[in-house]
Amino acid sequence: MNIAGNSIDRGEVERFGRMAARWWDERGPMAPLHKLNPVRVGYIRDQVAAHFGRDPLTLGSLADLRILDIGCGAGILSEPLARLGATMVGVDPAEENIAVARAHADEQDLTIDYRATTAEAVAEGGETFDVVLAMEVVEHVVNVEEFVATCASMVKPGGLMIAATLNRTLKSFALAIVGAEYVLRWLPRGTHQWDKFVTPRELERAIEATGLDVIGERGVIFNPLADRWQLSSDMDVNYMLVARKEGQHAVPENAVGISE
Repeated sequence: MNIAGNSIDRGEVERFGRMAARWWDERGPMAPLHKLNPVRVGYIRDQVAAHFGRDPLTLGSLADLRILDIGCGAGILSEPLARLGATMVGVDPAEENIAVARAHADEQDLTIDYRATTAEAVAEGGETFDVVLAMEVVEHVVNVEEFVATCASMVKPGGLMIAATLNRTLKSFALAIVGAEYVLRWLPRGTHQWDKFVTPRELERAIEATGLDVIGERGVIFNPLADRWQLSSDMDVNYMLVARKEGQHAVPENAVGISE
């Protein structure tokens, strides 16, 4: 595996960096991500809590777990996970995003280790994590297999990798690009490139090639009547996937929320 390689797309980094100032504006260009965030946080919390023997409804249910948020942007996902007790490391190659993330975390009195760097650079440093997150990132990288291998290299034995991305189907083209970008204008035009979407089987193969085992996957759909995103068996457009690395996970003795 060549973790020294760089899977990021510089054009994508620059485009998202230009939106940094409005990342936390719930009515701005990241509005769809804000609306999607509750279902992402809930899925991550429940999967991680179940895997590590925690009560997901306990305050601090992710305490003593070190989590890496790759492509963290301005911290929309990192912050709620930090509030659940996780020790968060957020990385993003766009310095503008990290500057906004640090300022917002300071305002919220949250301690999060934000870094303007790449997943490859973190992997080269030999760091490992209980959970590695690649949420809405896979569809923006240059080489999916190389990126997934980099992510997997940072998962501790017994740890998890969780990814969320878009399926490459005609339905996703109609809804995620034509509908979301051109008709409803939920997203700026050009946010996604359909040919870079990844099917569940392609992502599964890339993950399994690293030695991790895929242990769960769920679709995510928008419910217009409830005006919210929710989990579903329908993986035709958005989906999330969780994988486990073999080995025994070292559980901290004083971890909060661990089942007896």
